[in-house]
Amino acid sequence: MPSFDTDVPVLLLRLDPNPFHHGTLGAVRSLGRAGIEVHAAVVSARGPVGRSRFLHRSYDIPAGPVADDTLLELLLDISDRIGRPAALIPMDDRGAIAAARLAGRLLGRFLLPAQPAGLPERVADKAELARLCRELDLPHPETAIPGSAEQAAEAAVELGLPAVAKWSRPWLLTPSAGLRSTTLVRTPDDARRLYELTDRAGSALLLQRRLPGGPDTDWFFHGCFTHGGRCLIGGSGRKERAWPLRTGLTAVGRWLPNPEVERAALRLAGHLGYRGILDLDFRRDTEGRYHLLDFNPRPGAQFRLFTDPSGLDVVRALHLDLTGRTVPGPRSSPGRLFRAENYALLSAVAAAFSEWPPAGPLTVRAGRPGVERAWFAADDPLPFLAMTGSWLRSGARKGAHRMRGAAPAVPQPARPAPAHRLGAPQQP
Repeated sequence: MPSFDTDVPVLLLRLDPNPFHHGTLGAVRSLGRAGIEVHAAVVSARGPVGRSRFLHRSYDIPAGPVADDTLLELLLDISDRIGRPAALIPMDDRGAIAAARLAGRLLGRFLLPAQPAGLPERVADKAELARLCRELDLPHPETAIPGSAEQAAEAAVELGLPAVAKWSRPWLLTPSAGLRSTTLVRTPDDARRLYELTDRAGSALLLQRRLPGGPDTDWFFHGCFTHGGRCLIGGSGRKERAWPLRTGLTAVGRWLPNPEVERAALRLAGHLGYRGILDLDFRRDTEGRYHLLDFNPRPGAQFRLFTDPSGLDVVRALHLDLTGRTVPGPRSSPGRLFRAENYALLSAVAAAFSEWPPAGPLTVRAGRPGVERAWFAADDPLPFLAMTGSWLRSGARKGAHRMRGAAPAVPQPARPAPAHRLGAPQQP
């Protein structure tokens, strides 16, 4: 195991209210097992993550949007309680963007990667990402930004139905808005109605040409970078199962080398001078090109998949880098499997009813590295037990709510603006 500066604690920051975010638990366990004192500022401080024996202390973050000044006060108060400078690792896009904006006012309290101004917000913005891919000639789905409801309907038809609709800045969505970050629009009227909710969403609506999914089409890259966009540790993986099916988060993933995905990730990070942790999502089209779909400027939920035999992963590499320690060269361990137990179960059950012939069980071949489980750990069992109980109760409540039926949302018209189109770049 690398030599860590255990005098420097870590504060994990997550502003998203989801209590079942297994990536936060993975960071708590990874850093805690290395002897580092781990604190967490989360909306659901009493959730399953708070039960981990590797978490030193948790702090409540108010639910809903948090203004920068309010978050600054909270972080400074937490810093006072910790009593010494700590590394700050955001675990969601909102947290990463806010931390970058506040970085200059947190000097002396928290250690953060030195990023170009506004970079996390730029790469997390779906419209900016499309422009960035065009600049670098990286494959990206053809994208339109309509300026009116009629233009949205026309763009959906031109791109081909069904089309994918995304909100440019999904971290601005609130639960009260009743909107999803990504939606499949099947008719022009779907696109028209969705555009009319622009004011409620808080950011622009994007329409993209849909890339059909299927076996071996969904890939991701996780990495940690230092000065000049140099990669400290990273790897590509394939999404074996998702929840919801075909379009959701990684329920089961496997570490598999993919030179095209890795080259695209390294080229992008180097061009941006990116420093810190990132999570990229790709989809392969019918011509074999890998299109960049999402850029998340923080650890992905399944980051523990990319753990080398010495235990090095992206959060450990970042702590070493921020504390001035040498980050040893990583040793690749392809073949490892990641399984988020709750979502993998849902995915397997749903697939059994929707796929024919049904997909076979996912196994680890003899001689290959083993399985990284999101929740269960023999040395830290309480989060798994708490997740199971909370997840079942939450599922029962949601099921009852859906049976009762929710009141339909009332669209709020938005002021038309000129539309512009972002062309689909070609394979480098």
